[in-house]
Order: sequence, then C-alpha cells, then structure tokens
Amino acid sequence: MYDVVVIGGGPAGLTASLYAARAGKRVMLLENNAFGGQIATAPRVENFPSVAETSGAALADKMFEQATSHGVEFDMGCGKIQKTADGFTVVTEYGSYDCFSVVIAAGVTHKKLGVEGEQRLSGNGVCYCAVCDGAFYKDKPVCVVGDGNSAAQYALYLADVCGEVHLLTMFDRLFCDKELADRIVADDRIDWCKNVTVSEILGEKKVEGVVFKDSDGAITYLDCDAVFVAIGQEPHNEQFGEIVRLNADGYIVAGEDCRTSCDGIFAAGDCRTKAVRQCATAIGDGAAAGFLAAMYADKKHTH
Repeated sequence: MYDVVVIGGGPAGLTASLYAARAGKRVMLLENNAFGGQIATAPRVENFPSVAETSGAALADKMFEQATSHGVEFDMGCGKIQKTADGFTVVTEYGSYDCFSVVIAAGVTHKKLGVEGEQRLSGNGVCYCAVCDGAFYKDKPVCVVGDGNSAAQYALYLADVCGEVHLLTMFDRLFCDKELADRIVADDRIDWCKNVTVSEILGEKKVEGVVFKDSDGAITYLDCDAVFVAIGQEPHNEQFGEIVRLNADGYIVAGEDCRTSCDGIFAAGDCRTKAVRQCATAIGDGAAAGFLAAMYADKKHTH
C-alpha cells in the first residue's frame, strides 16, 4: 500500500513525489512517456531560479535523480483512479497501485495544426520538439509555426542548428517574453512571416514545403525540410473525468491548494485550472500537492 501515487513525471509530479517522500511517505511515481515532461524538450531554460542557463533535459534529469534519491519508486503507465474503502487504486496497462492519496500531474499535449499533410508526415519532417528533432535538419531550411514562448525558443534554437528558419505567425506580434522577441527580431537567420495561416504541409514521404495564406488572401509556397509546430497545448484528463471535476476545456478544477472535487486527490501543474503555466508554477503546485497529499495519508493512518 502506497501513501501517495503521483500520476505524471513532469516538474509538478517530480516535485510532488519529492515532497511526499521527504515527509516519510511511500511514493509511487507513474509516467506514460519520458520523465521530465515538456521541460525536457526545452532547448534553453533561463528563468529557473538560481540557474542562469541550462537545457530542459539537464534540469529534468536532476529533478528525477533528486526524487529517486529520496526513495521515490517509479513505473511506466497512466491509468484510471478507482475509489476504494481505504483510499484509491490507480489502474494502468501494466499494473495497479493501492494508495491513500493521489496527485494528478498529467500535464498537457501539443496541439495540432489540423492541416493536410500534418498527420501523414508526422515524424517525417513534421515535428513538435526542436531539441528532439532539430539535429536531423542541420544546415537545412525549416519552419516554425507559433507565436508564444515555445515557438520563439524553437526558432532561436533551430537558427543555431539549421541556419535558415522561417517563423510563421498568425499576427504581427509575438506573444512571448520581450527578451525572446527582441532576439528574434535581431537574428537575421530568422525570417519572420507575419499575419499568415498555414493551409498545407507538402510532401509525399517527407516534408518538402508548406503552403500559407496571408491576410490579403495571397498564397505562398515555401520550400523547407521540416515544420516545427508550437501552437500550444491541451490537457489529457479524460480518464479522470469520472472521479474529479473538469472544466469545459478539459482541465481539472483545482485552486492554489491543488485540491480537487474528490477528497484525497490533488491536481498539480499544467493539467489543472490556472492562469500561468510555467515550470516554476508547476513546481509550486507540486510542492503544495505533495505536502497536502502526505498530510492526507497521515490522517488515513490514524483512522
């Protein structure tokens, strides 16, 4: 019997696991993909307190090592939560885990453009992670679609790898940190195409180009070897909808204390309702959720 099961191994889940383990609790950490979550794909992290600059992968590795060094157990999988007489059972495709409390830190997934060629060429030039796939397109022309922090970071990172980057945005401004925007404008390796909408990704077996339309309706065909999509995220909380309340957009309804509509279940990080989704805010959630989940387990022990 575990005191706490944490679902999701990103910054929020890793922090929740660490806090619960340091409170003396037996903790199981479950992750469906790679530990570290989205931060592991960030080319450069410059806004993490006390660390001037690091890669997301390096930061994620340190978080994982710290959690496991305190006794956090881990396994692969992400499943449904069932209420039991003593607490909960988390059932995954690989096993089941009984516990007194649960922290959901399932994160979010990348949004898709939904245009012709995207799905067919996914993995063959259509990419969602610059760090993972950028090296495959060294010295080749690539496109980045998006106007937020992730898109700006991708463009700057790929400019060093590929040399020629076309940044495609729907508006004539970037919705990212001013420092990133200033660097985009100053980098002559980045061709910023404003007020455009991608309508098709070209290629049979691999990406050969993109088609986009500007605000006047003019169509442009642009040759490139890869398209990096960075247009936001969406939660994947469907499996939790029967036990905790979700909002209209699919996020778990939970406040700053990370408490959900079900007593004993906490939600931390990007998967919950919140105004700001950053690594630092995910870690704050994880600390609160891990601490409160440990306290909840203590109460169950005394009854």
